Amino acid sequence: MNDEVTNSPSPESQDNGQLMFDAGEIRVLAVLAEKEALTPDAYPMSINALTNGCNQLTSRDPVMALTEEDVQGILQRLIESKFVAEVNQAGARVTKYQHRLRMKWSLEQDKLAVLTVLMLRGIQTAGEIRTRSGRLHEFAAIADVEAALQFLIDKYPPLVARLSRTPGTKEARYAPLLSGEVFPESSETASSSASSMANNVSRQDRVAQLEAEVAALRQEVAALSAQFQQFKQQFE
Repeated sequence: MNDEVTNSPSPESQDNGQLMFDAGEIRVLAVLAEKEALTPDAYPMSINALTNGCNQLTSRDPVMALTEEDVQGILQRLIESKFVAEVNQAGARVTKYQHRLRMKWSLEQDKLAVLTVLMLRGIQTAGEIRTRSGRLHEFAAIADVEAALQFLIDKYPPLVARLSRTPGTKEARYAPLLSGEVFPESSETASSSASSMANNVSRQDRVAQLEAEVAALRQEVAALSAQFQQFKQQFE
């Protein structure tokens, strides 16, 4: 599903200091951080390469369809807020761009890798993050991922939130906080809600069926009563 991105002012801070990024800004920052690690020879990135990275069909949730004009506007906002810098390389025909997340948030590569994966894919468990961040940073154990997550949670303002564990699940899930607070509906909650709705529909169907059967029985009783009266009249 494509995610619509609108032109908006540069990232603003909430009262608690939390920066608010829109979906396009989060995607651009995450792609810059990802490609820096995956394809260092092609980094910093041109607008064309960055647009292709934003619209990539794999390792993205949601999938987007940004134009180069969209990305140019996003970059301008991120440059104004000093999260992105322009790079004019000698002999290069186009301007290129690099992120400044390490400097802005004092992030080492393990923390940046965890945050990047969350920005690209949304809510995940520590195990999922470890599996998906292998090319950005190799974590020896899930405990190392959890330590990086805790660092991001403890920052002020926090960059990541640990979500409440839902009944029946073994692992906690984590969400990026760059677009504000997160109030996710867990799959278990959604499943329970769907099951409840199905039960309600089922009960309604049974009630309707019973009402129809009662109405049919009443008609039969009325018909039998009429036949009995006719039969009785023959002997009067």
